[in-house]
Amino acid sequence: MNAVIDHNRLSFAPQPGPVVPGRLEFVRGASNVNIAGDPLLTDLYTAQFGGPTPAVSRVGTDVLIEYPRFMLFGRPRARARIALNPVVPWRIEIRRGVPDLAADLRQLDLLGFEVVGGISQAELWLPQPHGTVLIHVSGGVSHLRIHRPASVPARIQIRGGASKLGLDRQYLGAIGGPIELESPDYATAADRYELDIRGGASRVAVDQED
Repeated sequence: MNAVIDHNRLSFAPQPGPVVPGRLEFVRGASNVNIAGDPLLTDLYTAQFGGPTPAVSRVGTDVLIEYPRFMLFGRPRARARIALNPVVPWRIEIRRGVPDLAADLRQLDLLGFEVVGGISQAELWLPQPHGTVLIHVSGGVSHLRIHRPASVPARIQIRGGASKLGLDRQYLGAIGGPIELESPDYATAADRYELDIRGGASRVAVDQED
């Protein structure tokens, strides 16, 4: 049976004045997770889990999800689905790595995306950025694909070696680090993405959606 957590019992409504950013943090890693913005939400977020439910807590606009170790590295489990309210801008943080992630963030105002502990399989769809938005990964990457809006510049920085690295029409087969690729208009753009990978990287592609 799927467990659904929506916290509608906790009131959420935009308040006058500056909007307080939201933060989604996976405290002990994440696996088999979908993240997406949902304009129909009246609460800050909803979370649906197949199988055993991790600990989920909310403090203000911070949402913390904590899996016990056996749930991440035991038998395969159903996919988790996290929906975020686009009324607030979001920062997403994953600690201790992510084996399998799909994140459609096109409905959100994304402040930043960070993974500590590495990525083994992930695909991200990014929104229009405001300023320079950092996608930061430490611990190495294998199989990461990022889609950004057309005409938005991007830069990739990798501190270790890389193989099969692509940014739009730029492609590198295998090369030692450090490595830097950027769009021709990156330096002069006000709104742009920067992908910073600390560690080695394999099969990384950053492209533009039509």
